[in-house]
Amino acid sequence: MAAKVRFRNFMKSFRLMKYMIFYSLIICLSSCSMKQSSSSVSPVAFDLQGHRGCRGLMPENTIPAMIKAIDLGVTTIEMDVVISKDRQVVVSHEPFMSAEIASSPEGKIPTFADQRQFNLYEMNYDEIKRWDVGIRPLLRFPGQAKFNIHKPLLRDLIDSVEYHLKQKKVKPVQYSIEIKSVSSTDNSYHPEPAAFVELVMDVIKSKNIDSRIIIQSFDIRVLQSLHKNHSKTKTALLIEGKSKSPEQKLEELGFTPTVFSPEYRLVDSKMLALCKNLGMKLIPWTVNELKEIEKLKSMGVDGIITDYPDLIMNN
Repeated sequence: MAAKVRFRNFMKSFRLMKYMIFYSLIICLSSCSMKQSSSSVSPVAFDLQGHRGCRGLMPENTIPAMIKAIDLGVTTIEMDVVISKDRQVVVSHEPFMSAEIASSPEGKIPTFADQRQFNLYEMNYDEIKRWDVGIRPLLRFPGQAKFNIHKPLLRDLIDSVEYHLKQKKVKPVQYSIEIKSVSSTDNSYHPEPAAFVELVMDVIKSKNIDSRIIIQSFDIRVLQSLHKNHSKTKTALLIEGKSKSPEQKLEELGFTPTVFSPEYRLVDSKMLALCKNLGMKLIPWTVNELKEIEKLKSMGVDGIITDYPDLIMNN
């Protein structure tokens, strides 16, 4: 009887050992398969950035423009921010009410001569949001939808975008946020760079989207402040004109940004080689013709910024 018990226990142990060996083999094969799969993962996708949302289709820098861009399939929504008198981060290209798009609560349209008098840095946000920036027709963008809309706060735009992404069950997008500043208008149309950066980063951190943010600027002081105080934040150096070479611009900046972002006509093989050698992504702006988009893609840029993201998605 004791012998039979010992035999049964031996068989149980043997079967258990077989299962463990088989299970270990499955784990090993799965691990090998995962390693093989990860080694063949495709490179990061081409970064299609919707300029001011999708300015060619919707009023610029508004929440509907960002939502439309996402629905068109962009990987990054691009926008500009300024600061109000009550230190709110407002999504706007100009730090004043533009004569091209703005209408006062009374329906008054600023002229190009007096538009700078409507300085957002001297207006509380409650006053700013009473102005309309979406109803007037634009000759430059005849296909742009028209409706009443105001300049949003960055925090409200992020909330709306994140809610839309969740409802649509689509991949998270990146936010490319341009901080608009120049030294000649420090403390008159915006804070000095370090203070400006902190106001923007406070919003970003409160929304827990740090990893999906790129801060871009023409003002190297802004990027230097980020590099010093928020070194994990991705940065993009915006470039316009040929007064200085890319090498000179980078030398002035003092570090290698995540993205090098020139006006698209400046892109050439030398610039492509420089970006590749330094490990920077090359993402030019603002490309609104399909033939130019295709040309730049064939040259090997990492993405483009466009007012018409539908151009690339439909071709």
